[in-house]
Amino acid sequence: MSQPRISAAHTDSRRITAALVKGTGEPFVITDLTLTGPRPDEVLVRVDAVGVCHADTQAQSGALPVPAPMVAGHEGTGIVEEVGSDVRSLKCGDRVILTFDSCGGCDRCRSGIPTQCREFVGRNFTAGTRTDGTARLRFDTTAVNGSFFGQSSFATYALATERNAVAVATQLPPELLAPVGCAIQTGVGTVLDVLAPPAGAPVVVFGAGAVGLSAVMAAVSTGHEVIAVDTRPDRLDLARKLGAAHLVDPGRADAVKAIASILPGGASHVFESSGASAALVSGVEVLAPGGTIAVVGTSAAGITVAIDVVDLVNKSKRIVGVVEGASRPHESIPRLVRMIEDGDLPVHEIVTTFPLKDIAAAIEAAKSGRVVKPVLLPR
Repeated sequence: MSQPRISAAHTDSRRITAALVKGTGEPFVITDLTLTGPRPDEVLVRVDAVGVCHADTQAQSGALPVPAPMVAGHEGTGIVEEVGSDVRSLKCGDRVILTFDSCGGCDRCRSGIPTQCREFVGRNFTAGTRTDGTARLRFDTTAVNGSFFGQSSFATYALATERNAVAVATQLPPELLAPVGCAIQTGVGTVLDVLAPPAGAPVVVFGAGAVGLSAVMAAVSTGHEVIAVDTRPDRLDLARKLGAAHLVDPGRADAVKAIASILPGGASHVFESSGASAALVSGVEVLAPGGTIAVVGTSAAGITVAIDVVDLVNKSKRIVGVVEGASRPHESIPRLVRMIEDGDLPVHEIVTTFPLKDIAAAIEAAKSGRVVKPVLLPR
């Protein structure tokens, strides 16, 4: 890959504090970087909370193809401080929630499906620069990837565009807003907008992490019976607290048999967020004829699973991959904020805050399962 060009517009650059990954597989290090000023299509956001997501650690480890040196972070929220001359929908002082990036011009974006943007992978993972090849960040004279998910918000400030910065009018605390940009919109959107179970239909949720528990919240809030599946008893307890009617621990019992005992005819609506190959195989196996499994969890690029194709075909089962809950951010994010305000999504039950400087402790707490959704506070 060619070396990113550093923007020549250094006169309006600023020093920021960020969690830098100097090389793939290296740890996050809190350091000072230089952030270029916003281009005409960009806004400068003072970040006051940012969630830690599995994709951030996948990017750091190399499980996802993200160029380093880099600043991760893709669940940012904060206040707009500067607005580029071409920006029309945002103004200084707006509270924004940051989310994934999209081009806005391809056939998928024009069709209202930005999660299927033709440039999605490049803009959110592999490019590491603006589309003109310039880097938003630098460390001394070295260009740094500041375009992870179009934001790189493990920092005190971040740049974004109108495509991935959504203004919200709310008094909710920042730590409850940050996860909306990825984990919550993925879990809730996949249940409500992709699986879209009819009234009274049960929903099986594999994985009781932040995304899976968001799916539990969404299904419960809309009156659906939920079967939660996870290997951690404490996560299953939390799923029950959030309204799950049945709990299945694959470490203690065969998950397929356990779900079949609850739903003898099979499950019509299954949500897989764990990223575990065994969970995906089990999820497909428990599907009822004509049932759908929505898959949002990943472990690493290149992982494959073995599926019984005869069973898949003869029972007309459907496997659907879902990115970010098939969100249309400017519609989905305000809806999610309203649901939190109304008490339909008790996000406070899954959030634990950490100072940005304690990012290593936050990641370790998430990996160990001690916390569900760490949220970093840069200030």
